[in-house]
Amino acid sequence: MSAATRTLREQEGRAGLALISPTLVITLVVVVAPLLWAVMLAFQDARLINIRQVGIFGHYTLDNFAYVLSEPGFWSALLNTLVYTVAGTALSIALGLVAALALRDRFRGRILVRASILIPYVAPVVAVTFLWETMLNPQYGIVNTWLREPIAFLTQAQGEFLGLRVPVALLTVIAFEAWRYFPFAFLFILARLQAMPADLEEAAVVDGATPTQRFRHVILPQLWRVIALLAVLRFVFTFTKFDDVYLLTGGGAGTEVVSIRVYTFLTARDDLGASAAQALVLALVLVVFLAVYLRFFGGGERDQG
Repeated sequence: MSAATRTLREQEGRAGLALISPTLVITLVVVVAPLLWAVMLAFQDARLINIRQVGIFGHYTLDNFAYVLSEPGFWSALLNTLVYTVAGTALSIALGLVAALALRDRFRGRILVRASILIPYVAPVVAVTFLWETMLNPQYGIVNTWLREPIAFLTQAQGEFLGLRVPVALLTVIAFEAWRYFPFAFLFILARLQAMPADLEEAAVVDGATPTQRFRHVILPQLWRVIALLAVLRFVFTFTKFDDVYLLTGGGAGTEVVSIRVYTFLTARDDLGASAAQALVLALVLVVFLAVYLRFFGGGERDQG
């Protein structure tokens, strides 16, 4: 390698480093530094009253994690979080799939209908939660006017349905999650449907396949990777979701999730260390889920190549 070539490559390397340095600095300041600070707080007895005494060379201990895991309500909150996340993710993807299949063909007013579907996703969360609270109010809500007996959807922990005890408030926040975020899945799935070769379905029609057979053997195999990506994205977003549940129920009536417990430790108890430890437990569960996803789905494209 000549000296001129080596000098040119060194110049290109310095130029590339100069171009990415602003992004690198922003990432270190906004993401890495707060993460390291949270990890440090999780292993120390950090409270608002002694926050100035907390530092890099403080007394590290596992007491916060023992306290968080043994605190009453943790495992029920974790179970609520898993049920809320899995059910909300599955329902939002299912609704997005149905909407994408229904609106992929041309018809009059298709653009307007597609745009209206995005309203739940782009509307401010405060506005839509207030709308749901008003609609589901047992005294003057429009939903209860259709029922024989008023139901406190957002404040009733358990209720009777077909002779079974069901978690009313938890099911309500799951329904809200599915309604608010199905447009996210709708956009992904619709884009994949429009990119799918039309001759695949045409060949299936010529072969006499029914609509169900076309969906199962032609359309779904083309969508399963997009659905897998949506599943992991929605799982991550929903598992750490705080504002939707808090604005609807405040974590009461059997809807307390782990993110609300993080907020409670931080604000009601002024316990920064326990709050950070609770957040790290959330992160650990997400890391396990992402590891499973990457193990079974991450190498698919490479294997096909």
